[in-house]
Amino acid sequence: MAACTSQHALSSVRLPRTGSSGIGKTTCYGHSVSVRPRHSARNLGLVCASNSQSSVIEPVQLPLSPESSAIPKKSGESALILIRHGESLWNEKNLFTGCVDVPLTPKGVNEAIEAGKRICNIPVDVIYTSSLIRAQMTAMLAMMQHRRKKVPIIVHNESEQAHRWSEIYSEETKKQSIPVIRAWQLNERMYGELQGLNKQETADRYGKEQVHEWRRSYDIPPPNGESLEMCAERAVAYFKDHIVPQLVAGKHVMIAAHGNSLRSIIMHLDKLTSQEVISLELSTGIPMLYIFKEGKFIRRGSPAGPSEAGVYAYTKNLAQYRQKLDGFVFY
Repeated sequence: MAACTSQHALSSVRLPRTGSSGIGKTTCYGHSVSVRPRHSARNLGLVCASNSQSSVIEPVQLPLSPESSAIPKKSGESALILIRHGESLWNEKNLFTGCVDVPLTPKGVNEAIEAGKRICNIPVDVIYTSSLIRAQMTAMLAMMQHRRKKVPIIVHNESEQAHRWSEIYSEETKKQSIPVIRAWQLNERMYGELQGLNKQETADRYGKEQVHEWRRSYDIPPPNGESLEMCAERAVAYFKDHIVPQLVAGKHVMIAAHGNSLRSIIMHLDKLTSQEVISLELSTGIPMLYIFKEGKFIRRGSPAGPSEAGVYAYTKNLAQYRQKLDGFVFY
């Protein structure tokens, strides 16, 4: 099986936090979002995603003080799986997609299934995904390959009625289910006025250098869109506030999201500089595995396949989990 194609060095530099340089707040589809003023050097626009609400079920709160960003240490370990969604219809057509909600291609469906086979022996207790269908399809298709045979179920907390109507009343059924939590903060970077445009035609119109700057710079957004820095601000904040507490509580987490939101999280986990992260490439449908242990994230690359013993050699807990699966009879 192919290994993960991500290439990046570790650095001691932390993810830069955006300062008070004229950034304001406004509301977009019911969400409070960041806005930068437009000025001559670059076009800075609205951070806008989806009208889907962020859903969290019984979140575990971190005992952090406002002045401290330290992660509390806990014995044991948790698995964190990151998967970029499979190929979408607009990936296939070479169009800027951003926050436009398009589904997977047949190739993307197969990529999601293969990703699921690679992680089918790794425990998963909760799934986080974006509000966009291509990431949700990837999460569902991947989890359906898992040997534990638990059913991924989307959590509907967008309203009291939605929560009530989707409630499960069987405790046994709940035990055989995995909550899938959607969060617009994990959406792809919003590409503004480039969304829907052909990438090659856009390069011919504006010049390759300009388009490359929009796509690959850290802090320069396309017209009325997000920069990677702005995407990172929302994605990493959500990761710290909602996903890290689950890991601290001993939960095993899978995130199915997008190239730029995952690059932002990896930048935080691996302490990459802004220069290192812009050269980071994530292939569609290739899972990356981290181990969270004693308050630290340890990157273990990509599981090579469901029968690859080497992926379990570095952690006793994962080896024991697989042995447990081998002894189970699932119906």
